[in-house]
Amino acid sequence: MSPRGVAIPDARERLFAAAERVLAREGPAGLTNRSVTEEADCAKGLLYNHFADLDDFVAQLVLDRFERIAAEVAPLPQRAGSGDVRENLADAALVLLGATGPVIAAAAVSRQGAAQRVRLAWEAGAPGPDAVEAALARYLEAEQRLGRVGADADCAMLALALAGTVHHLLMYGDRAADGPRLVRRLVATLLPGA
Repeated sequence: MSPRGVAIPDARERLFAAAERVLAREGPAGLTNRSVTEEADCAKGLLYNHFADLDDFVAQLVLDRFERIAAEVAPLPQRAGSGDVRENLADAALVLLGATGPVIAAAAVSRQGAAQRVRLAWEAGAPGPDAVEAALARYLEAEQRLGRVGADADCAMLALALAGTVHHLLMYGDRAADGPRLVRRLVATLLPGA
């Protein structure tokens, strides 16, 4: 264990990574201050040095991970004209599921205080699922201008359908394992000629 009173570099990320491991192993019910700090091999009070309470910690974890997802998907429109349209789209959508996406989503919805904080942050402009949807729509519009997506395609609705489906898979973690196959199948159905 880290000695008490010694600064821990990247403590927030260390705690977030520990929480992801606890969630993957034990689910939301196993997520406690003690389980996270023990997994992070640090003092029990460290979590409360950086977060107001466990709800704040879970909310910040969700917001941090969505910010990373949004940053990863943001450059998608710049890929217009290269690669396969359906693969580009599916790969970007699947970033939402990620390795720990479903367990983090489960943690957020299992804690009412965390879910409310996340919702308020998203309403205030923090990157969330809407940022992914917007990137998908901009990508489809760019491909449409290049003639690689049909001129009659409703890009905003295609992006909403794809982001909504991935969100559904994210919220129902038991189906997330089949997510890549389902997302690729959906993209093929939405864009049969691309």
